[in-house]
Amino acid sequence: MTHTGPASAESVIDSPLEAQFETFIDQHRAALQACLDGLTEEQARRSLVASRTTLLGLVKHATFVEKVWFDEAVTGRSRAEIGIPATPDESFELTGEDSIDTVRAAHREACEASRQATAGMRLDHILPGNRRGPLPLQWVYLHVLRELAQHCGHADILREQILG
Repeated sequence: MTHTGPASAESVIDSPLEAQFETFIDQHRAALQACLDGLTEEQARRSLVASRTTLLGLVKHATFVEKVWFDEAVTGRSRAEIGIPATPDESFELTGEDSIDTVRAAHREACEASRQATAGMRLDHILPGNRRGPLPLQWVYLHVLRELAQHCGHADILREQILG
């Protein structure tokens, strides 16, 4: 089944916490996807800060985040087995093959895989595969929500600079 998009925050007020977490995470996933709306390839790759952070790089990094927290942490597979960079910094690196379309598609696929990996899990479910040791799904959801929120803020500022 394909995901149809995030529900509204108001629609999950009385829902179980799992649904609330999933809704808020999905809203931030969608916001990162939307940061590329209407941009040219050059604008999406434009570097405006000293780090490797670009709008396209942020979405590519968000794909890495999905795979670290909802593949590596869930399955215990190594980053090499998953096919992702060894470090977060490397996940921002763009190749000549990266485009708005390919990076968005990879992000959408990673998000759907994340949803499937945690489907039916309770918040107290222990994920065995993180380098910190076993972690409850609730902690992972909070961590991912925090990280995506930070990156949405970065994206807002970069987009404003590009379009301003």
